[in-house]
Amino acid sequence: MNEIQLKYGCNPNQKPSRIFMEDGSDLPVTVLNGKPGYINFLDALNGWQLVSELKKATGLPAATSFKHVSPAGAAVGLPLTDTLAKIYWVDDLGELSPLACAYARARGADRMSSFGDFIALSDVCDADTAKLIKREVSDGVIAPGYTDEALEILRAKKKGGYNVIQIDPSYRPAEIERKQVFGVTFEQGRNELNIDEELLSNFVTKNKEVPEEALIDMKIALITLKYTQSNSVCYVKGGQAIGIGAGQQSRIHCTRLAGQKADNWWLRQSPQVLGLQFVDGLGRADRDNAIDVYMGDEYEDVLADGVWQTRFKVKPAVFTREEKRAWLNQLTDVTLGSDAFFPFSDNIERAHKSGVKYIAQPGGSVRDDAVIECCDKYDMAMVFTGIRLFHH
Repeated sequence: MNEIQLKYGCNPNQKPSRIFMEDGSDLPVTVLNGKPGYINFLDALNGWQLVSELKKATGLPAATSFKHVSPAGAAVGLPLTDTLAKIYWVDDLGELSPLACAYARARGADRMSSFGDFIALSDVCDADTAKLIKREVSDGVIAPGYTDEALEILRAKKKGGYNVIQIDPSYRPAEIERKQVFGVTFEQGRNELNIDEELLSNFVTKNKEVPEEALIDMKIALITLKYTQSNSVCYVKGGQAIGIGAGQQSRIHCTRLAGQKADNWWLRQSPQVLGLQFVDGLGRADRDNAIDVYMGDEYEDVLADGVWQTRFKVKPAVFTREEKRAWLNQLTDVTLGSDAFFPFSDNIERAHKSGVKYIAQPGGSVRDDAVIECCDKYDMAMVFTGIRLFHH
């Protein structure tokens, strides 16, 4: 099949809509269930590229949770600790397969952003992964294949309407890619850059000692950024992205946004949050929302005596700002990747607050010396890749 008709494009008024192969060849994807839409396919095809590259770079099963053509999370299939299994709401599922662990990590790091995601898996979807997917709010999944049991489980989701796509893992696109904007055709060579050890060899800081685990995290960060709408930065720890800042106009805003997500990931593991008691029957998404409010300073503006005042809706009785900071200070050995150079050292200062120890970025700023000096102040190890990874 060289064409799939879609219900509409990005929005319901954008008709007609389809995906097709210009050269008349067969599409590399087959819809096994459901009716994926325009944005679903954008997420699926970008997500598939990400996880297939992660698998190639690390040798581990990989998964990503995509939303609006940027990953909300990405991870490789390392075992889950008891704490991670609990904060990802999978502690009741027993021991999971490596692929299921990868998706639990990809989905769990930023569960609010992953709500209603499109999933990409590097390996054949097994029953463990399908059972995990079935219980979450999600639009669909793409993988190179599905076991019979997994496909049966997924086909039962959304009253039989869940989107299941199979992709041919041997498919290789043309070296030149094109797209149209406002009737104008853009053409460029595909970004076929390999994220490997050679790319991660030019350390510019005094500290050049990077453990193997951190080098893997650097690969995960940069491969994730390769398929994230720019500007973007990515915090990684233990084989998974823990904070992604995507599509911001300012680099520091990327760093702050992603850093806040990384902080929240760590705060979810604190005794205060782990000890929260929920009423019976409260869904996972509602628990996620409650935890997010609990960890933050949720507020509202109210009109009182003719004056607008800011009042906090939630004032955690046991989780003070001082206790938060003390817990966050225990987050260490985090890796940070950036799709372009850091123009100011304020990004390093913010990264330090979220436990960053290792950094991978292109370099090339007129203020590189100041950025390096700031890294040296905190004994960070930073590598210059020399390659920008913008994605639009």
